[in-house]
Amino acid sequence: MDRFEAMEIFTRVVEANSFTKVSESLDLPRAKVSRTIQALEEHVGVRLLNRSTRQVSVTEDGALFYDRCVRILAEVADAESSLSNKREHPSGTIRVDTSGTLARALLLPALDDFYRQYPEIDVRLGLADRNIDLIQDGVDCVIRMGTPEESSLVARRIGEARIVTCASPAYLEQYGTPTTLEELSEHRAVNYVSARSGKTFPFEYEVDGEIVKVTLKSVLAVNDGSVYISASALGHGIIQPSRFMVADLIAQGALKEILTNYTSPSTPLSILYAHRRNLSSRLRAFTEWVTELARNNPDLRIKDA
Repeated sequence: MDRFEAMEIFTRVVEANSFTKVSESLDLPRAKVSRTIQALEEHVGVRLLNRSTRQVSVTEDGALFYDRCVRILAEVADAESSLSNKREHPSGTIRVDTSGTLARALLLPALDDFYRQYPEIDVRLGLADRNIDLIQDGVDCVIRMGTPEESSLVARRIGEARIVTCASPAYLEQYGTPTTLEELSEHRAVNYVSARSGKTFPFEYEVDGEIVKVTLKSVLAVNDGSVYISASALGHGIIQPSRFMVADLIAQGALKEILTNYTSPSTPLSILYAHRRNLSSRLRAFTEWVTELARNNPDLRIKDA
């Protein structure tokens, strides 16, 4: 029995409360996970987990052993990390959760560059703009727009998304181009509704040091970023997206920026991961790559960074 592997599997089972989720996240047969835990219990001489047909829970002895395992694995990771150098070749699978719009606008166009640098890393994208539990869902990191909610996760800000107001040329030709916020309020929008909270987001502008919110009437409201953008490009109304998400459509003439004499508050872009574990070399590589990707995007660049 590989004791380090057994401790890694054991800690993940404790955190996920599931043999199946751990087998999926580690790409191991469920039977392998079960046999490893049994062998570990035989080795230490105590029952570490209580098992039933519905759930897995840690015993009192198992909880004590879990705390020690976490510290030992962290120390081993620290030791390995201290010996790494530029010739290190991170490998394995990294699971990333983000929105479909962000993936299409930022990650997918640049993935070839990532694979050139790290050909042995397999990136698996989960495209669900919802709150997830990194441990329970077997996810390594999450990339999100907006101010991160308070949690036990480390939130690393990697960008500030520039916000613009835009509409299709067809819409502007039919309804005119607003030049003031008063004129804007008479137009119609494609409204965006949060899939998590059900909240409809108003348009926001900075005026004389204050945030002014403008609520527009609409005949269409959506909770998906890609549909939000596509609906506006098809002429259904004005939108206020992150510019990096519509940069190509603006360049192609499918969307046109309006109200350029007004500034809207930017939106943070962050990558989140669990702080209780050292970053694996593959997660560290991905995090640094995404940070550099955002830094090089003029519509995501952090001011004074």
